Amino acid sequence: MKLKLNKIVVLVAITALSTLMSSCFKEEPLNAECDIEKAWVHVSNVDAYFYSPTDSLIEVISTEDKIVFNMRDGADITALAPQFVITDGATITPASGTVHDFSNGPVTYTVTSQDGNWSRKYTVECNRVSHYTTAVWNFDFEHFELDPSNESSYYIWHNTLPDGSLGNDWASGNAGFKLSMKFALPNEYPTSVLEDSYDGHGVQLVTRSTGALGQMSKKPIAAGNMFLGRFNVTKALTKTMEATEFGIPFTQKPLRLSGYYQYSPSTPFIDKNFNEYPDRIDAGDIYSVLYINHDRNGNPVVLYGDNVLSSDLIVAVARVASVNETNGEWVHFDIEYEYRKDIDEELLKERGYNLTIVFSSSIEGATFEGAIGSTLKVDKVRLTCETKE
Repeated sequence: MKLKLNKIVVLVAITALSTLMSSCFKEEPLNAECDIEKAWVHVSNVDAYFYSPTDSLIEVISTEDKIVFNMRDGADITALAPQFVITDGATITPASGTVHDFSNGPVTYTVTSQDGNWSRKYTVECNRVSHYTTAVWNFDFEHFELDPSNESSYYIWHNTLPDGSLGNDWASGNAGFKLSMKFALPNEYPTSVLEDSYDGHGVQLVTRSTGALGQMSKKPIAAGNMFLGRFNVTKALTKTMEATEFGIPFTQKPLRLSGYYQYSPSTPFIDKNFNEYPDRIDAGDIYSVLYINHDRNGNPVVLYGDNVLSSDLIVAVARVASVNETNGEWVHFDIEYEYRKDIDEELLKERGYNLTIVFSSSIEGATFEGAIGSTLKVDKVRLTCETKE
């Protein structure tokens, strides 16, 4: 009798445990994320399609919904089958690996979360890249919009390409600022639109407080910044210096950088440990860097906040010597690129160099040091390049 009772107790315990485990599994929520994390195009002859094999793979950051494969000018894009890595449990339509004719324009993909409650649309474009030979690139900052992918939106800018189309080469740290100041209005972000500028619209860069979250992470300020490149918000809190990915592929030899700016420093100057220096005067920064975008082993290279002015891959630098108080006046700058290495013409043709142009309201902003309220205004920037007969 005792043995039988023990068996019953064990059976009840097992049943209860099974029910509990089953209940736990059922209560585990389904994944609500619906992102493309990676995209790539596999072709048998990669050299016929891409300037570099690494151009065939794109790491997609969470703030991006447009994926662009830059391809050789003569590449056949009529039958390509992009493939994707998406968040766990999500589905994608059209299916990964489906063949499309990209000569008809971008293809729209929809990613739906595992729980079925969320979806996100992406456009995928195969862009045959032309080699521009324009003498002067004009950056007037007239093409901007509120980022459509954000509820509490900030401004993004489009550059005008020499063929008249609009590019997406300008970036800022606004997405990182949003992590700490979610409810900021568009004109309260570090980088915003300047309505009454030197000529039409310009860019206003203001060093802002990052609030309670910034204090906790020893990042008390966010300098207003704008640069040619990409801001990777997924690294903004963990690998801060790598969040700013400076540079875009460039196939010309830059000679001069010019434009107009105003600067107004604020006080007190604050370091990342919240020490105040009332006698230290903040300064802005304006510079451009040309660098080799692959290492000796053919691996892609991008420069970050900690090496954009120090890497041994740098070929040329143009930098305004000092960006100080201008007393409300517009100051014209015109600086030459100083070359540290000779240009490799073949590498230049193969998009082997990256170029960035950088503006910052606090020169030490990359290390989260500066004065809250320091303001840099920029407009009518010109990049003069070498032209060949």
